[in-house]
Amino acid sequence: MKRLIGCLPAGLFMLFIAVSAQAVEKASDARLDEVVQRGSHVMPFDLERTTHIFSKNGKGGVQQVIVKDSSNTDQIKLIREHLAKISKEFMQGDFSNPAKIHGEDMPGLAELRTAKSGQVKIVYKELPNGAEIDYSTEVPELIEAIHKWFDAQLSDHARHAIPGHPDHSMHHQP
Repeated sequence: MKRLIGCLPAGLFMLFIAVSAQAVEKASDARLDEVVQRGSHVMPFDLERTTHIFSKNGKGGVQQVIVKDSSNTDQIKLIREHLAKISKEFMQGDFSNPAKIHGEDMPGLAELRTAKSGQVKIVYKELPNGAEIDYSTEVPELIEAIHKWFDAQLSDHARHAIPGHPDHSMHHQP
């Protein structure tokens, strides 16, 4: 954490602390059901057998999808295929799949869609029990957009998602 703090300008550090400290409210049961229904048309893996982890950091954040049972190789394959596919779409500015699940007005989505090419670095990585996508940028407004986008997903996937450790990406740098 000290390494992360030392890299941030004071204003950005305060933004990071404020956004990280806010608790994400779970969506209503009706909304959670709606998101599961919409998600089943986009995500090929079984939400009941997986967990989404959203870890915000000072440059954006890391989204992981992992299996609950590490011997479930079919689910691991489906997770990897899906995250590899959407990471390529996101690199092209195509965020249509999150919009299909969460709606066109999903917090942070408009800003991510209008980011210039190369402003947000998107890196896909396989994990032993799933996969992850690392989103990073130097643009404060886009860091905030990623954090809002993660919060919206945590709220809408509350039955199948958890927040990760805020400085998670420091442990996964190449």
